[in-house]
Amino acid sequence: MPRTVSDGGEDFDGDVSSQPGSRRHTDSNSTHHHHGYKVGFPPVKGLFAEFADGVKETFFADDPLREYKDQPRSKKLWLSLVHLFPVLDWGRSYTFGKFKGDLVAGLTIASLCIPQDIGYAKLANLQPHVGLDSSFVPPLIYALMGSSRDIAIGPVAVVSLLLGTLLQEEIDPVKNPLEYSRLAFTATFFAGITQAMLGFFRLGFIIEFLSHAAIVGFMAGAAITIALQQLKGLLGIAKFTKKSDIISVMESVWGNVHHGWNWQTILIGSSFLAFLLTTKYIAKKNKKLFWVSAIAPLISVVISTFCVYITRADKQGVAIVKNIKQGINPPSFHLIYWSGPYLAKGFRIGVVSGMVALTEAIAIGRTFAGMKDYQIDGNKEMVALGTMNVVGSMTSCYVATGSFSRSAVNYMAGCKTAVSNVVMAIVVMLTLLLITPLFKYTPNAILASIIINAVVNLVDYETAYLIWKVDKMDFVALLGAFFGVVFASVEYGLLIAVAISLGKILLQVTRPRTALLGNLPRTTIYRNVEQYPEAAKVPGIMIVRVDSAVYFTNSNYVKERILRWLRDEEDQQQEQKLYKTEFLIVELSAVTDIDTSGIHALEELLKALEKRKIQLILANPGPAVIQKLRSAKFTELIGDDKIFLSVVDAVKKFAPKSALNV
Repeated sequence: MPRTVSDGGEDFDGDVSSQPGSRRHTDSNSTHHHHGYKVGFPPVKGLFAEFADGVKETFFADDPLREYKDQPRSKKLWLSLVHLFPVLDWGRSYTFGKFKGDLVAGLTIASLCIPQDIGYAKLANLQPHVGLDSSFVPPLIYALMGSSRDIAIGPVAVVSLLLGTLLQEEIDPVKNPLEYSRLAFTATFFAGITQAMLGFFRLGFIIEFLSHAAIVGFMAGAAITIALQQLKGLLGIAKFTKKSDIISVMESVWGNVHHGWNWQTILIGSSFLAFLLTTKYIAKKNKKLFWVSAIAPLISVVISTFCVYITRADKQGVAIVKNIKQGINPPSFHLIYWSGPYLAKGFRIGVVSGMVALTEAIAIGRTFAGMKDYQIDGNKEMVALGTMNVVGSMTSCYVATGSFSRSAVNYMAGCKTAVSNVVMAIVVMLTLLLITPLFKYTPNAILASIIINAVVNLVDYETAYLIWKVDKMDFVALLGAFFGVVFASVEYGLLIAVAISLGKILLQVTRPRTALLGNLPRTTIYRNVEQYPEAAKVPGIMIVRVDSAVYFTNSNYVKERILRWLRDEEDQQQEQKLYKTEFLIVELSAVTDIDTSGIHALEELLKALEKRKIQLILANPGPAVIQKLRSAKFTELIGDDKIFLSVVDAVKKFAPKSALNV
């Protein structure tokens, strides 16, 4: 009795009679005379219907209009408001219990973000208060529009580095600080516009082109680059390179050994770095003590500032922050370049940094949404992040996005909703209004050690090892991005990451897998001979399965590959004096689609086979394939009697009788 196994829609024998308890029990022979089904043609759709379906699957795959169906107009209006401002949805069920969690989380991330923001602003070569400004306005906008509950918004290391390197190629931040910050706001404006447009036109899938592996490599490279940049502050070097690659940084560091290093700075920086890394280690070992590492940066800022103030170490060459401008964000709408040469430059820098910021924020949002088991809508997130950066650019902020280290702390501190961002923003506002003068004597070395401590986490070697074990090609993308960032610059690393990710797709599209199928003994199942060495080839028949859509990129390859299978088979037959191949069955169940080049290749294959007196047979073509083959009159060319529902049917019809006594 033949067994029937259905496996991913491949060759299910469709034979109910052999299953116990089935309604129609017939003699075991009935499995060989098949059910007489022919390959079905899908109903013909009009041009418009076909186009509409394509558009829906491409841009509206998540079916966003589902909840609007059959609703009265007022309800529709409310729903679209909720869609824009999710706060209207979760705000109604907000309770005091949730607020307690959010308050604790908000205070914790505020204590972490204040020292980080000052450091990140330095990394982007901007004034320290711009960093703090960027943790005040954007989180408030995000809380209204964003759909992630755990993400903590503000400046982040990677984007700050990217902006810093791209902007200082255009303007020198030391000589022209005003023009520099104007260009930064212009870039932020266009970063926001880019993000919002991608979300609005539902082009969110563009950022999927950065594969996970490439992002891991890129982040690790950026982390190492950022840590190296901090050696300036950590060692107290005054003359430091503008470049970010490892070679010029090392030259700067070792070139200044004898007279450039400042021992007091090194003492402050390294002792507090050790303290920060210890607290991080404690927090990692005992999850309940996560707050120790979260407030450690603020504690170290307070202690070190106090020490410097008492000892007046700034007179001995310890670099300090100096004055941070007091007061909340001044408007900066008039500072954005709306015309002139810097408009285009700002646009270019904005698009690049906006994309990177987006990738990071969406990745973080998805990670935490997965942990807490709720959904975030990528396109909605993009609109929220974009709006917040556009508003930010007009209120002296630079590009803000989701920060990984702060979001993790936010999550562990038990945040319930985006209100924790609001709490953080309020604390930052109070800081800007009241206590910025106290940061005057904060040594730069502390900011450097805080940044190094923050970016250590971005080097994810465990994931890298896993990627190496699973998929070597992915690992190449990871390494490419990593070395690109470390040895060239952040933009080159990005370019390499995207290029390798696209290259991988192209490789898969141009060289699809093909497989020879054989019959598993005592069954009517046909499987890949490499995977099941016991599968027997049917004498006189060769069965090939093509494992991807056949397009102009690969149609020629598929044809050549099938002919190569045939040649190898013929060589074997001559050696072993077996049956000569008379039939070639092409299994099409994995071929989702075919285009004109693909059909042309099939026609050429047919001609090549006719010369060798071999008949071409197609098994299980899908709806799109059979429709196109019919439109191209290929079905007439080959004959309807050569198109079968499954390999089993085809073999039964054409195999020599002796082969069927399984």
